[in-house]
Amino acid sequence: MKSGLNFLVAAKRCEIAELQQLALTSALVNVSARLVHGLQRERGLCNLYLGSLGTRFAEARAQQIDDCRRIEAELRACFDTLDTDSARPGHGARLFSRIAYLLHGLDALPALRQQVDALQWSARQATEAYVRLIAGLLAVVFEAADSAGDPEISRLLVALFNFMQGKEFAGQERAAGSALLATGRAETGEQQRLLHLIESQERCLQVFTEFSSPEVGALWAQTQASAPLAELERMRRILGTAAHSAPLDASQCQAWFDCCSLRIDGMKAVEDRLAQDLQRVCEEKITAARGDLQACLALSAPTAAAGDPLSFFRDTPAPPGGSAGAGLAVPAHGYGPQLERSILELVQAQARRLQTMGDELDTVRASLNERKLIERAKGLLMAHRQLSEEEAHKTMRQMAMNQNRRLIEVAEAVLAMAAVL
Repeated sequence: MKSGLNFLVAAKRCEIAELQQLALTSALVNVSARLVHGLQRERGLCNLYLGSLGTRFAEARAQQIDDCRRIEAELRACFDTLDTDSARPGHGARLFSRIAYLLHGLDALPALRQQVDALQWSARQATEAYVRLIAGLLAVVFEAADSAGDPEISRLLVALFNFMQGKEFAGQERAAGSALLATGRAETGEQQRLLHLIESQERCLQVFTEFSSPEVGALWAQTQASAPLAELERMRRILGTAAHSAPLDASQCQAWFDCCSLRIDGMKAVEDRLAQDLQRVCEEKITAARGDLQACLALSAPTAAAGDPLSFFRDTPAPPGGSAGAGLAVPAHGYGPQLERSILELVQAQARRLQTMGDELDTVRASLNERKLIERAKGLLMAHRQLSEEEAHKTMRQMAMNQNRRLIEVAEAVLAMAAVL
């Protein structure tokens, strides 16, 4: 008959397997972050190339495309390490569905580049195409965060996802500003889009700050105290306050791109630190879990339990001379009082740890669930009122301000009206 120790050992082995899967997922997230960064830069160069009608930035764009191809090959190799043959409960279906969608986009990327080469697409069309592809990469990171069963790893993934999303909005700002300057004329719609992107960055970075470690937070603050950021703010004001159809200095394209790039490269350093912390924590937890497993295996003994029959109900060993376990000799077959107590303590410690992990995970996932609800509500408004994503978010934010409610409460109210709409 199997004992409690048998199942405790099995639980530890399951925990190690889950942590190893998380380590693989974290490596995938790391490469995904690098590809997002590469595609963001490629998108910006693409806009400059199209804005100049192919007369400038061709060489820089070609070099960036080569870099992205190398990282894409690494990402596809990471996908090959995932176990797609055995069905896994939990979030595996959603994660694999996101990966399938992303691979479809990566397969279409060469055709997108050919359209840009031939100047067949406008800067806005190309930007939207890159935004969709990068959103596919970020969706993979989101599902990885949502599927993490360890609260510390989950917090790191939530911080990383929100930081990557904020950095993506910064990349979109770089691309939109480059395209606007390249035209040489202010346009109200694009100016509003820039403001929306700046506000979206701030929202994501607030969540990142909430979930990141103090060390990473300090690194982020350090990157913000720089002259390039002040120059970026100056150029933002010029772009945002110019009257509709007012002339813009097209020669500032490169200055805007470089200024935004300096900030995004600084963000990449923070992103790299988050990815490194994620890998480190995974490795440390796997090592600790293996140590726990060895401790359990060291207690292996015949399964015929003996000793104190009431030990399950005690938090501490019975004192010498106590009524329940006093005077018991170690039996020839069975755990014996001390060994039995050691096993019980391991089981109790495991139960307490799992309870704590569950409570912490509930807190971490609340942020992810809020994001899901807000995105669903925006999608409903976009479909019902034919709004853009920016317009839908602005509408919900205005509703929240008018009603003195949180954005998540407005999203819940919108979704509650889904059947009526």
